[in-house]
Amino acid sequence: MAPDELKELKVQLQEQLGIAHPSLLRRRIREVYSKNEKEHEEHLRIVLTRLREHKLYAKFNKCAFWLKEVSFLGHILSEKGVAVDPSKVEDVLNWKQPETVTRTWSFLGLASYYRRFIKDLSKTPKPMTSLTKKNAKYLWSPKCEEAFQTLKKLLISAPVLAQPDITKPFDVYCDASGNGLGCVLMQEGRVIAYASRQLREHEANYPTHDLEVAAVVRTLKIWRHYLLGNTCHIYTDHKSLKYIFTQTELNMRQRRWLELIKEYDLEVHYHLGKANVVADALSRKAHCNFIEARPTVRVLCCEIGGIEMPTVQKAELYNLIIESTIKDQIIAAQKKDKGMAHIRDGINEKKKACFKLDEEGVLWFKNHLVVPKDMELMKKILDEAHTSMFTMHLGSNKMYQDLKQKFWWTYMKREIVKYVSQCDVCQRVKGDHLKPAGML
Repeated sequence: MAPDELKELKVQLQEQLGIAHPSLLRRRIREVYSKNEKEHEEHLRIVLTRLREHKLYAKFNKCAFWLKEVSFLGHILSEKGVAVDPSKVEDVLNWKQPETVTRTWSFLGLASYYRRFIKDLSKTPKPMTSLTKKNAKYLWSPKCEEAFQTLKKLLISAPVLAQPDITKPFDVYCDASGNGLGCVLMQEGRVIAYASRQLREHEANYPTHDLEVAAVVRTLKIWRHYLLGNTCHIYTDHKSLKYIFTQTELNMRQRRWLELIKEYDLEVHYHLGKANVVADALSRKAHCNFIEARPTVRVLCCEIGGIEMPTVQKAELYNLIIESTIKDQIIAAQKKDKGMAHIRDGINEKKKACFKLDEEGVLWFKNHLVVPKDMELMKKILDEAHTSMFTMHLGSNKMYQDLKQKFWWTYMKREIVKYVSQCDVCQRVKGDHLKPAGML
């Protein structure tokens, strides 16, 4: 069935939902679920009427009504979403160390059942899964113990996942590395499910492009029941995937994958690592922001002395204390700026909802420190963000992403783009991705 036909079928089914009964039958247990109390009252009337028509009886002391949450197949269902049933994993912390391959498989099976709740599940138990391979010697190592304890903690602290709405588009974040494939299914900023697995032996020889496509293909396969027939946005940090539909030179493996991908109504988007909302789950690089670097003189001197190197003079260390110096200058400039006084008056009159004053009288825009129109101060901030030894001439996009975490001023991005375009070093060694300077 073509994707357009499947989408139309889903629309028709949604229109005919009144035919389906609002309950699930599992063995002898019947659950009635509804979106609100009025709807639930009507659903209960339908179910009880049907039982009476067929002369079936439900024992009152074995029934429960108007529940806010219910346990179902090892999960807790509530208005917040789906969570792990605490009664099913309460004994996990007391689980003894597996002594055989069978017991190891038993524990891994429990973890796998709740894999949709655990981020990057495939990477954590890798030392344990190596013990279950054919002809492998069963030797419980410290790495196995660490993976075992980590898995237990992850099972206990599993998050609550949102319920999907098949009438709305889905967002999928994919990533591949030398260790495995990972993906996250989201909708309107809420996580619906996690999925990951280790690379197979033959996949370890795949080039980077094939691994990234493999991550997308795995996503489409495991969440086919959600994504087929619905609009789906695929986000990846591998830019060439955007052009996979127009590439002409493909190997046989890529052609097979492309045929599967074409069944779905999807759009592939390239996103930088810093823009990934689940970067901590998928990225393999640690992101360091120069603004957050605040080493003290005493700690740094102790570390340098520990490796038997001559201590650096204090005058050289003061350059590392960036945030406090700039912040003090911004606060002082706020008190002198006349435009800031106008904003303060608006806050007192409750006309500036996005602005706020803290206990010290410092002006903030949401959670960002407001920088007044002081060109000398703004240039100092831009210099520190662009030319310091911690940044090394970042591009305008990366520079803006870093600065907006701490600071705000009007036309901030425009000022950053203008500053970077006027940097002499960047102009001399500019990359091909930059716009041409134009004719002289």
